[in-house]
Amino acid sequence: MIRFMQTSATFKKYALTAILLVICVAMTWYLVPAFTGQGMGITTNNSVVATVAGQEVTPEAVRKEAQRQLEQQFGGKANAQARALLPFFANRAAQSLIEQKVLLVEANRLGLRATDEDVRDFLQHQLGSELFPGGKFVGEAAYEDFASARGFTVVQLEQVIKDQIRLQKLEALITGPASVTDSEVRQAFEKQNTKVKFDYAVIKKDDILKSLHPTDAELQAYYDRNKQTYVNSIPEKRQLKYVVLDNARMLAQTQVTQQDLEAYYDQHRDEYRVPEQVNVRHILIKTPLPGADGKVDQKAMDAAQAKAEDVLKQVKAGGNFAELAKKYSDDPGSAKEGGSLGWIGRGRTVPEFEKAAFSLPKGGTSDLVKSSYGFHIIHVDDKQDAHMKSQAEVKDQIEPIIKQQKAAQAAQKAADDLVSQARGEGLEKAAAAKGLQVITTDFVTSRDTLPGIGNDQQFMAAAFAQEKGAPPDLAGLHSGFAVYQVLAVKPPATPTFAEIRDRVETEFKNERAGQLLTQKTQELSDRAKADHDLKKAAKEAGAQVKSSDFVAPDGQVPDIGSMTGPASVAFTLKPGEISGPIDNGNTGAVLSVVDRQAPTDQDFAAKKDGIRENLIQQKQQVLFGIFLSSLHDKMQKSGEIKINQKELDLLTKARSEEE
Repeated sequence: MIRFMQTSATFKKYALTAILLVICVAMTWYLVPAFTGQGMGITTNNSVVATVAGQEVTPEAVRKEAQRQLEQQFGGKANAQARALLPFFANRAAQSLIEQKVLLVEANRLGLRATDEDVRDFLQHQLGSELFPGGKFVGEAAYEDFASARGFTVVQLEQVIKDQIRLQKLEALITGPASVTDSEVRQAFEKQNTKVKFDYAVIKKDDILKSLHPTDAELQAYYDRNKQTYVNSIPEKRQLKYVVLDNARMLAQTQVTQQDLEAYYDQHRDEYRVPEQVNVRHILIKTPLPGADGKVDQKAMDAAQAKAEDVLKQVKAGGNFAELAKKYSDDPGSAKEGGSLGWIGRGRTVPEFEKAAFSLPKGGTSDLVKSSYGFHIIHVDDKQDAHMKSQAEVKDQIEPIIKQQKAAQAAQKAADDLVSQARGEGLEKAAAAKGLQVITTDFVTSRDTLPGIGNDQQFMAAAFAQEKGAPPDLAGLHSGFAVYQVLAVKPPATPTFAEIRDRVETEFKNERAGQLLTQKTQELSDRAKADHDLKKAAKEAGAQVKSSDFVAPDGQVPDIGSMTGPASVAFTLKPGEISGPIDNGNTGAVLSVVDRQAPTDQDFAAKKDGIRENLIQQKQQVLFGIFLSSLHDKMQKSGEIKINQKELDLLTKARSEEE
């Protein structure tokens, strides 16, 4: 996929809108390869979650998409608490996959297609940072690795991209008619840019809290009234003993032999095959595209050829190829690099270019090569025949892999041996025989941090599932293994009032302060409106009065917070009008507008185009959402969408205690 494949004007208009992020879920590039869907239920072989016009949505696809959404929501690798939400994300993932197939079926019905040129454009312009770092193609081998790392062959990856492009074309077709009037643009401008200045009286929840001094009788009554919320609020606790086997220690003791290297190399020879490649530069002189009648402007074509021939003469006369490329080439991506395209393999360029590039010797320069993009002058900087990398070349690459594998195997064996011996002789004796330390804890909860283990929820899940007095067992850790045993269990308990009096007092005061804040703010508003005087009402209520500067709809005001929240009422009031109560949870406020500042025509002239574009995008998203909903309902009514509710329930049910 090389740089001179230019983006067509037609393709550029297919915007990646927010709604398409939901439906383009087939591109599972950032999924964890080892993800197994733990905690999402067990599915039967050959089962499907749904079919859309005969196309299946599989449980595995749902699990992978759920994991992708989870990691997108929580960033990178989700922690144990986040993974508990997988059943919820599984339901969303299933709906996303169904919607994707619904739209692809419609795209097929409408005859929407994606060409190889579209795919090349997508790879360069959407994934350029990974496949075209610095504007240079990474090469055939790296491209194949890119696809393989995401669970695809190159062919499969490009088919996924074609599906996404077809969805983009469908979106462009549906949302194309969206438009806005000048009146709508002006109205939106006024709403976004009008500023107001106001006085406001503030009552603070913290001040109310300081004035509250509940009696024991009030607190006891609150505890009794809310006792259900305290049931089993003291979590289960367990006393554990365990021995840690650290992978790092095992890794430091592991040696890699020459025999290990030879065996691994022999088993993975296919990974070290290097395809035939050429390192090339080119100068592109673009030719005119056909007009609406399908004909090409012959004069423009002749002019392009004449220019290309002139540049070729300069090259043949000893001109610096890189400098001539910077000066004349119409391929902006490679021109600034002196025409360099880097290493390319077969099948990555148009046939005419490939044939010429691979037929030239190292250091050779072609005559004019005509392709659908124009006239190319190709220079080969270097060539590489297909070959197998030697063991010496890949030694530094494979030695750490072998070491990790051997250390993991040794750690597993040591852990198995220890748990077997511990079950026969006891954990203390087995650990002493291997020079390992037994750690005994106080009573801990499943969220506590343990010596030598840390906060490892994988271990805690195992330890809190084992029965008291059961034989020693083995659990995996992020950094190795632990052999553990449960010594004692304190089940969940409901605390007495005396045990949680401080908590009850805090909750009582917060609830009461919230009620009083709402009541006092309402009274302040009522009195201010009755007297038409906010300052007088505030003085009587003991509230502090402040004044704002001119503030925009997206602004912030101390003690009020964001003007996009309840305080946005200020933009609907005329000067002198008083608002109702504004409660943001920690403060209550009432405001009186002092002045309004309308935006200028000059502001409108500067911002109207951006506002129009935003309004159009909003309408496009609404149009596409309506279209998708209607299409989904239609296909569901016709029986083209079939949901396997039993399989969906298995994926979306909550994790069991054992899990």
